[in-house]
Amino acid sequence: MLTLEKIQAAKNKLAPYIHETPVVRLYGLDDILGCNVYIKAENMQKTNSFKVRGALNKMLSMPIEQLQKGVVASSSGNHGKGVAYAAKLLNIQATIVLPDTAPIIKVEGIRALGANVVQCKFADRQAETDRLSLAHNYAIIHPYDDYHIMAGQGTVGLEILEQLPHVDTIVVPIGGGGLISGVATAIKTLAPHVKVIGVEPAVISRYAKSLKAGERLLLEEQKSLADALLPLQPGKLNFPIVQKLVDNVVSVDEDSLHSGMKTLLLDGKQLAEPSSSIVIGAALQGILPIAKNDNVCFLISGSNVGLNQLQTFL
Repeated sequence: MLTLEKIQAAKNKLAPYIHETPVVRLYGLDDILGCNVYIKAENMQKTNSFKVRGALNKMLSMPIEQLQKGVVASSSGNHGKGVAYAAKLLNIQATIVLPDTAPIIKVEGIRALGANVVQCKFADRQAETDRLSLAHNYAIIHPYDDYHIMAGQGTVGLEILEQLPHVDTIVVPIGGGGLISGVATAIKTLAPHVKVIGVEPAVISRYAKSLKAGERLLLEEQKSLADALLPLQPGKLNFPIVQKLVDNVVSVDEDSLHSGMKTLLLDGKQLAEPSSSIVIGAALQGILPIAKNDNVCFLISGSNVGLNQLQTFL
């Protein structure tokens, strides 16, 4: 199971290898979003995403004999880049399975770190990952459904509490649930009064629908600007953690998602990919349970966005 102790151990393990990203006060967004706005700037993290935390914590926890056979990971891009970075650090070979729709900046970023890239249809990623693992005896590094991954991501929560002890609410993007599972475990253990709100695309609101149903639902594949938040089902290990610890999960429409990225860039002067700025979109849509004097930390999870993508937003 996931515990505060495992997250604290991950923090110590990761300290030599990653950035402690800042919490930044964005005064210019207060009136626009209706609260005191802070961001946890994981867009400034190594590999430009929080994903390196979980990937590296997982791989540093594995036997070297297993790692030396190579690793394989299914990803929309950011997890793959985190695994590729960790593999380069550990001098092992990584293969990353990406959807054929992955943004070119993510594909090129993974290759630049020395990993092999295999692309296939979105729905076939896990099957292809399993096939490669069996064929070559690679260890699979799952993007979210793993306690070591969650513990690594949970270090973000520890940093937020240290940097912003008077935080009232933390707003977190949700894909499979690795980030919010780790953050919620850290926050609710140390500061149970702090609200943790999850945000996902309305077109594939797997957590909102699954929480309402009381079980993990498998949704149909959909397209969204938030290309990193498209898993079709909540993680098996993640779902009960979210059920127990997360205060609310809200669903953001595509127009608000678009507005969130534009507002963060033009008014907040922060570059983030759509899957990160979705948290700003949720505030713009008016669906967050926040008030004017609340200190709200929006977790900006990554900034792997290319110029071609940016041009469609401006």
